[in-house]
Amino acid sequence: MREFYLRMTRKFGWSKNVFIHQIGNLSYEKSLLGQSNFDKALTPELRAQAKLAVKDEYTFDFLELAEEHSERELERALIGKVEEFLRAMGGAFAFMGSQYLLEVDGDEYSIDLLLFHRRLRALVAIELKIGKFMPEFVGKMQFYLTALDRQVRQEDENPSIGIILCKDKNRTVVEYALHDTGKPIGVATYEITRTLPKELHGQLPTPQEIARLLEGIEGKG
Repeated sequence: MREFYLRMTRKFGWSKNVFIHQIGNLSYEKSLLGQSNFDKALTPELRAQAKLAVKDEYTFDFLELAEEHSERELERALIGKVEEFLRAMGGAFAFMGSQYLLEVDGDEYSIDLLLFHRRLRALVAIELKIGKFMPEFVGKMQFYLTALDRQVRQEDENPSIGIILCKDKNRTVVEYALHDTGKPIGVATYEITRTLPKELHGQLPTPQEIARLLEGIEGKG
């Protein structure tokens, strides 16, 4: 676990505050659990970075939302605190728009949120679902990614990536739904309150240990 945070801090130049945020958000644990088809859908050069960019679970504890909320309320709340949202997503994202409009053969479609990942150099489409993951969500996302790649993606950018963000998911259902998909898609969950699993209490570094880790990295730089 410590090696992961050391490597990521050195690679991405995390500040102390970002370092602490990544630990508190359980980035290491979530990197091991992530559900996507990146191994099949992306080149070796892109898949490692994509797995780091797309987490298994996101915590939006900065939102002032009731536990019961609509997809539109969630979207508006995220846009209203876009800086905190981008930080929770991982820090390398730029905001491109909400209800991003696509026109295909005279019909209009809109993506809930569109981001751009600077290190991946790829558009990232996000669909918000306040309920449980359903297999049909994947087909809709594949359609959006095809439209983005043909109409919006620039020549020097990598293939667009999709994130289906749900309140809950069955991991086996997600595995089956992604098995034969050709477009790079990750399925993640979100929560609006931060909870730390009991088994991890006492295992994360103290503030003093974090400072020592960062001093060690600076000394090796």
